[in-house]
Amino acid sequence: MSPQRRSARFWSGAVTAALALTFLGTGQASAADVNNAQNAGFESGLGNWTCSASSGTTVSSPVHSGSAALKATPAAQDSAQCSQTVAVRPGSTYSLSAWVQGGYAFLGVTGTGTTDVSAWTPDSSSWKQLSTSFTTGSSTTSVTVYTHGWYGQAAYYADDVSVYGPDGGGGGSGGGPTVPAAPGGLTVSGTTSSSVSLAWNTVSGATGYNVYMDGTKVTAVTGTSATVTGLAAATSYSFQVTATNSAGESAKSGAVTGTTAGSGGGGGGGGTLPKHAVTGYWQNFNNGAKVQKISDVSSQYDIIAVAFADATTTPGAVTFNLDSAGLGGYTVDQFKADIKAKQAAGKKVIVSVGGQNGTVSVSDSTSATNFANSVYSLMQTYGFDGVDIDLENGLNATYMSQALRALSAKAGSSLVITMAPQTIDMQSTSGSYFQTALNIKDILTVVNMQYYNSGSMLGCDGKVYSQGSVDFLTALACIQLEGGLAPSQVGLGLPASTSAAGSGYVSPTVVNNALDCLAKGTNCGSFKPSKTYPDLRGAMTWSTNWDASAGGSWSGSVGAHVHALP
Repeated sequence: MSPQRRSARFWSGAVTAALALTFLGTGQASAADVNNAQNAGFESGLGNWTCSASSGTTVSSPVHSGSAALKATPAAQDSAQCSQTVAVRPGSTYSLSAWVQGGYAFLGVTGTGTTDVSAWTPDSSSWKQLSTSFTTGSSTTSVTVYTHGWYGQAAYYADDVSVYGPDGGGGGSGGGPTVPAAPGGLTVSGTTSSSVSLAWNTVSGATGYNVYMDGTKVTAVTGTSATVTGLAAATSYSFQVTATNSAGESAKSGAVTGTTAGSGGGGGGGGTLPKHAVTGYWQNFNNGAKVQKISDVSSQYDIIAVAFADATTTPGAVTFNLDSAGLGGYTVDQFKADIKAKQAAGKKVIVSVGGQNGTVSVSDSTSATNFANSVYSLMQTYGFDGVDIDLENGLNATYMSQALRALSAKAGSSLVITMAPQTIDMQSTSGSYFQTALNIKDILTVVNMQYYNSGSMLGCDGKVYSQGSVDFLTALACIQLEGGLAPSQVGLGLPASTSAAGSGYVSPTVVNNALDCLAKGTNCGSFKPSKTYPDLRGAMTWSTNWDASAGGSWSGSVGAHVHALP
């Protein structure tokens, strides 16, 4: 969140615009289809591949399969693109996939004769499959398949590239996966008044699963569980699941019926928060901003996120260690008493997990359980009202959703869950942060995306906007508002001062204008949403300490403006 605790990632408008084409999917394939890529596993070194600026080599570790994989290292002026020309048939559909690890990694294809496509993932410490599909034009006989990283970022690894579809006659590696079997064991694992949770058995060879409700696909996941949200209360729905990989999609599973509870109605957790709320991060460390006790935090803040919880040696588990020495002798007892006093004044105090240096990993059912149990323990120990997810080194949507649902089951409907993704994390609903938010929409309080340390990004109108303007705030917020989140679950996250972030600070006036534009349709820039969102939740800042260092100018202006929204 702060310059000391988070990294700035800058993206050019050209590549950002390309992200608009990013999607994950699988195409149907027939039994006669083959992998048309040559040297797809890099077992023959860089044969058939060309890498820009001598950026590529082959390594024996890590590998996804076989004995070799590609390692490509970007430079300041080079994205480490490696490509090959692949023979294809005209008028045919192909599934494109590759396994990647390490730094930011992109997979794409050009020269299709129709629409060139790509897929990407943030940096990852484990192998992850990128998948997309394309259809060739009526006279297209070859395409260029490529991988690349990002300028100045860490090296990426790639392995097992597949261009699966009709044989183009280019002597590809052949073979390839077969269409997986239909999933078995589909059950309803839980319900609320607005959601149904499902679980099923693992299918050999599957890399993903599609969930169908009443015959219509509603979500795609990589794990063997999913939660379908936004449902009507006291209503029955029929669900089926299919398994997918680069060869295609299985037949549908047997159907199960899920019936939502008869009362309540979704729209997020959070207990008795005001309609329009302000969130502020409180620093449990001294980095030059004004040192505060919880009692010092301005009354303008409705949610105070204590930054940060610490990882433990137990996978997924977190703890909290008050920096009493760095905070001038602030004791644990004083800290607890101050939390109670804020709550008595109608405020919520939550613990934030992550930050730039946060190393918490929730990547399987065990770590999800550990996360839920440890956060709930902190809530009992310190009196926290909930948790904020600010994991800037990636998260697994399936298991983080599982962890937060387990926490909700323990804590009840008053649980506050907030999220603080980076702008790149909310560019598409296929991103893990966006997926997590949608997965837990019925218990989610607010997503306060960080509109700073970002560079240029796409707005919901497909245009590229640079940080530091009203348009940057409104056009990017529109993606969340139109992508499935309720307006009450969307907040604008900004730095409290120029010292609080590496880039992206805007004056409180700009923040207030953006709030007016979204909620009332006034004070907009060149971008004006097609409709207004009067239930917009509000705004967030990093941090209450930097705000105090600047004399409280951010909370005094933005806080008052948020609370005055109709």
